[in-house]
Amino acid sequence: MTKQVQQLDRVIIRFAGDSGDGMQLTGDRFTAGTAEFGNDLSTLPNFPAEIRAPAGTLPGVSSFQLHFADHDILTPGDAPNVLVAMNPAALKANLGDLPRGADIIANTDEFTKRNLQKVGYDASPLEDGSLAEWRVHAVPLTSLTVKALEGFELSKKDAERSKNMFALGLLSWLYHRPTEATVSFLETKFAKKPDIAKANIAAFTAGWNYGETTESFSVSYEVKPAKLPAGVYRNISGNQALAYGLIAASVQARLPLFLGSYPITPASDILHELSKHKRFGIRTFQAEDEIAGVGAALGASFGGALGVTTTSGPGVALKAETVGLAVMTELPLIVVDVQRSGPSTGMPTKTEQTDLLMALYGRNGESPLPVVAPMSPSDCFDAAVEAARLAVKYRTPVMLLSDGYLANGSEPWKVPAAADLPDISTEFAAGPNDGEAFLPYLRDPETLARPWAVPGTAGLEHRIGGIEKADGTGNISYDPDNHDRMVRLRQAKIDGIAKDIPALEVDDPDGPGGGTRVLVLGWGSTYGPIAAAVRRIRASGGKVAQAHLRHLSPLPANTGEVLKSYDKVLLPEINLGQLALLLRARFLVDIISYNRVRGLPFKAEELAGVIQDVIDSE
Repeated sequence: MTKQVQQLDRVIIRFAGDSGDGMQLTGDRFTAGTAEFGNDLSTLPNFPAEIRAPAGTLPGVSSFQLHFADHDILTPGDAPNVLVAMNPAALKANLGDLPRGADIIANTDEFTKRNLQKVGYDASPLEDGSLAEWRVHAVPLTSLTVKALEGFELSKKDAERSKNMFALGLLSWLYHRPTEATVSFLETKFAKKPDIAKANIAAFTAGWNYGETTESFSVSYEVKPAKLPAGVYRNISGNQALAYGLIAASVQARLPLFLGSYPITPASDILHELSKHKRFGIRTFQAEDEIAGVGAALGASFGGALGVTTTSGPGVALKAETVGLAVMTELPLIVVDVQRSGPSTGMPTKTEQTDLLMALYGRNGESPLPVVAPMSPSDCFDAAVEAARLAVKYRTPVMLLSDGYLANGSEPWKVPAAADLPDISTEFAAGPNDGEAFLPYLRDPETLARPWAVPGTAGLEHRIGGIEKADGTGNISYDPDNHDRMVRLRQAKIDGIAKDIPALEVDDPDGPGGGTRVLVLGWGSTYGPIAAAVRRIRASGGKVAQAHLRHLSPLPANTGEVLKSYDKVLLPEINLGQLALLLRARFLVDIISYNRVRGLPFKAEELAGVIQDVIDSE
């Protein structure tokens, strides 16, 4: 039977099932094939905090959404065109996001009376007509997988575990995804268990063949490769990009990198990734707690390394005292905060932007430091390099604010040429700097940074610690006037960074003073949804400008000028208005704050509606 091939410009697929059904692996492998094919893409993994939540229940549903296209895209998509539901819980948990007319591929084997009752279905929605507004493809994924693996010496339970590979094969056929990379991946992943590898490959192939031969699917779809700027690309997650950025920074700074870290969701993958790269001189230390992790990292900086510690919000709270010590001792230190939903343990696998005020002010005393926030998964690479540049050049701890959405999401990344990376190398103090004396707090007149004196260097003996230092000599000092001076010097050093960072750029089609009256401002991971929403408004004829902050402390020097150039400034944040609060206080500009704290990124359609309401209120 000849099947029709339909061309599409973009598709949004969501795989959903129990946390033990392998939905993250399935989504990851489909993403790898899509990246290999050359589509632009963006992903949104969404999974429970529990390692294995109760099977068949709504809290136990794990999903993976992938948006891929033949053109530049910015988000994982608002709503899926296709939902692969491995059980009734997956269907019920995700049906509300599914637009009418979308496809549902349902694993009928799991729609048993018991599983239906677990989620409150009195009858199977596959049979009672309640899904009439969607295109339902009822596929017995589990039993088809078991049948395909009859020739293997596997128990029925073990065979059933491969149903996610059957589903992956079916979707790979449906959307013309390459298969070779998945086969190679399975061979490598199960190299020590060749029978399991062969079984998974057989299930994957059976799924592909099912799509080719069954009458359930009369149409397959093709999304052509995207026309991206020339270069070498790879698919990368935010945590991977951040780890690679730290490695690149270490090389460009000509410093060994030391990571002191305690595992915490969603930052742990940075530790896992960096531990693989010892050939670059990377040293990773899994500490017994958060305080030990940051203490070791600061000690490494004192010893002449690029010290890094990674964590999420609760860990930042524990590290606060040592970060304050880094402010006082004026040593380089990179503190990576991959934000998650709080407070306390909160929702560990969900995303938020709720740590901004803690990053800026969550230490005792006047304790200023730079804060940098990446705007996309791939931008985590550049943000890590920038954080290292500021830390080394200005002898200061730097807070790098990523979040769960960026950390776990992925997109194509154009691999930069090593020659294009900035040289961020610095020199250690080599000898006396005041006649025959060494003054550890004698500052560089341009940066106000103090010398970086590696312990053990002859002639550079000096005091170090958290008690206030005398200007210049670094001796312990309780003198009131000296304390006032040192507090102001430390603040001036951070404020001076504003001269060393780019101005805030505004994407305004009309240009400055051209008639656009509404500006949408963002920071961090809201960039994609905001930019996608702005595209929608402009496509419908609306006028709106966009600006996005990477540096949150200090702010770009022209920030106030930009804000005052527009009649209305809209600031969406995944918090209750933390940056809006700061901007109102500093620049006396009214900020229209739009806030949702649901553990999920904004949707472009939602923001487009908010922007249009602001425009219409003019």
